[in-house]
Amino acid sequence: MAGRFDPLTRTAVRGGRTTVPAGTAGTAGTAGTAGTEASAGPGARALARTWEPEGVVDLGLTLGPLRRGPADPTFRTTPDGSVWKTSRTPRGPATLRVALRPSTGTVHAEAWGPGAEWMLDGLPALLGDGDDPAAFVPRHRLVHASHRRRPGLRLTRTGLVLESLIPTVLEQKVTTDEAYRAWRRLVSQYGEPAPGPEHGPQGLYVMPDARTWAMIPSWDWHKAGVDAKRSAAIVRCARVANRLEEAAAMELTQAAARLEAVPGIGPWTSAETLQRSNGAADAVTTGDLHLPGIIGYALAGNRDADDDAMLELLAPYAGQRHRAARLILLAGHAPPRRAPKMRKTDIGRL
Repeated sequence: MAGRFDPLTRTAVRGGRTTVPAGTAGTAGTAGTAGTEASAGPGARALARTWEPEGVVDLGLTLGPLRRGPADPTFRTTPDGSVWKTSRTPRGPATLRVALRPSTGTVHAEAWGPGAEWMLDGLPALLGDGDDPAAFVPRHRLVHASHRRRPGLRLTRTGLVLESLIPTVLEQKVTTDEAYRAWRRLVSQYGEPAPGPEHGPQGLYVMPDARTWAMIPSWDWHKAGVDAKRSAAIVRCARVANRLEEAAAMELTQAAARLEAVPGIGPWTSAETLQRSNGAADAVTTGDLHLPGIIGYALAGNRDADDDAMLELLAPYAGQRHRAARLILLAGHAPPRRAPKMRKTDIGRL
């Protein structure tokens, strides 16, 4: 878990670290109350589930990669120590609230909406129940130290491909701030208010369905700062959404091939997606502007490392390369900047 001398740097955020308030045992326990009234419509009620993980689970580290920026309309943390997440499940929209009872480590969850039961059924996988941290053996001092400090890191598995694929496409070739802005605008404009209790976080939305993504007019893509290349890739994905969702049940190689069959989806996008949708522990990201230099600098002092050098350094972690890369990012050991930041642009103003 993050310690008091573990600063929240941009590199650590890239590694999926999200701060979740400590909360209290009492507030976390309220998530186990069934029958809570919801604002999703007449007679709508919350479904609840309690789950006891076999080991330590850190909600911020495990669910952090699913957050797309601090103002993500599909993800919130609240002062009582809860994480709120919305999804468009195969059974419809849903809102999930997850909280951890500090004294016992028990997870309490509530869900609202037509997809509530689906969300609760997938709760263990979402919190890394299918992950095997014991398979990871640190081979470098920095990785060992990062691994020791974060015993609650689990690799999430959402089982939803489009939910991770679309925001990943938005992140192609632009700064994260630009991508987050586009995601916020499009989800808030074309999504729907999330089902849930009246006392829940304000401003939560469920992402649009595939048909809606495919029908967004060109001028709204432009206003959101999304160029024609990325918007066209998202429209192509939306048109074959059902086939892409099948990748959530495939092995990594076949899943990547399924995604990359769509023009505009390459190895970088497929890896970043499958890390979240499939919990793929070996889905290492290649073709990234910064990652090879960060890993090369952290493990070998080589800030100019390319993809080949990065893969060579990660070779001892075969089968767990994504976990190793996350631990390196979470350690925050990035090379000092020696060039200006990538310039931010907003084509929506043109």
